[in-house]
Amino acid sequence: MRKVDDKKLYRVIDANINRAKEGLRVCEDVCRFLHNQEKKTQRYKLLRHKLTTALSALSIQEVVEARDIGGDVGKKSSATEFRRKNVADIFYANSQRVKESIRVLEEFTKLLNGRMAEDLKKIRYKVYAIEREVIQEL
Repeated sequence: MRKVDDKKLYRVIDANINRAKEGLRVCEDVCRFLHNQEKKTQRYKLLRHKLTTALSALSIQEVVEARDIGGDVGKKSSATEFRRKNVADIFYANSQRVKESIRVLEEFTKLLNGRMAEDLKKIRYKVYAIEREVIQEL
């Protein structure tokens, strides 16, 4: 099997860092502004910071330089992204995005740094736990 080109690897990582952080922020804001849940808001904020820390061994310059918005064949939004009926739909869609993105990061960072991948796995399981708590209250 061929080795993945570093630029392509970093491109996958960049896209999924952005997705995960954006999704975490949406979940955090649902807890903060719509439900006034201080503890859950803080937990989401902490998860965003833990994600940043877990990925800190990466060269942010290499990651951002790998970004290719113009050449991204999957950047169009799907029709389902515009079918949100309520806050619960928004929360759930973003929570799924976070979990999927962290899983992708976990898998691809295995090629770079096993410890980073393990840290990401721990974060993913924390997302599972808080998601369950929030969904029970929506």
